[in-house]
Amino acid sequence: MKKVLCIVLAALTVAFAFAACSKKSDENTTTPTETAKETLVMATNAEFPPYEFHEGDAIVGIDAEIAQAIADKLGMELKIEDVAFDSIIPGVQAKKYDMGMAGMTVTDERLESVNFSTSYAKGVQVVIVKEDSDIKTVDDVAGKKIGVQTSTTGDIYACDDFGEENVTKYDNGAVAVQALVSGKVDCVIIDNEPAKSYVAANEGLKILETAYVEEDYAICFNKDNEELTNKVNAALEELIADGTVQKIVDKYINAD
Repeated sequence: MKKVLCIVLAALTVAFAFAACSKKSDENTTTPTETAKETLVMATNAEFPPYEFHEGDAIVGIDAEIAQAIADKLGMELKIEDVAFDSIIPGVQAKKYDMGMAGMTVTDERLESVNFSTSYAKGVQVVIVKEDSDIKTVDDVAGKKIGVQTSTTGDIYACDDFGEENVTKYDNGAVAVQALVSGKVDCVIIDNEPAKSYVAANEGLKILETAYVEEDYAICFNKDNEELTNKVNAALEELIADGTVQKIVDKYINAD
């Protein structure tokens, strides 16, 4: 009788062990591991409203939303790095960032260093002056002290047209505008959209009615990363075609 009882207990132990192993095996096979999304790293300079600016801890604006729409379409996770404007292209060249998007104008000089996407927005360079300034037109800027954000097209055009000796370069547009307010420069050359924000925030300033330069904004990429360039550009073109890009632009820029 004792022998029979031992045999029964042994059988039950084996059955229990088998069931436990089977359950563990089933759990391992029915719980798939979620694959992490590939990250799309975008470099910007978040001092350029309404294209990119800080809203609390977040970087928002036209470029940030278009980049997010591109990442969503590609099934990627967007990461935005806020850096100095003049370090964006070198960072993209060094493959520190996948792309640069900062209200960046396509120029022949920049095309020597990076590739660009299809243009997604039009930019206009304008001149900010004090309301009582004797600068009435762009022609009057000659010989004046000009403030610009370093390495922007405003910087490039001003140096070419009016001489580098007349141009003072600042880290961002806000600092350049404060130099105008305090009388350190006679005018500031910058993109029209941030210019509107700066004038609204600083009493006694205005924008000249005549535009200085019109330009195209695009995304820059490392010249060796043709695969990513093509993927992002294809997504961007789809977003332009279906009206998503225009809706984002209209959200931040009034038709007037």
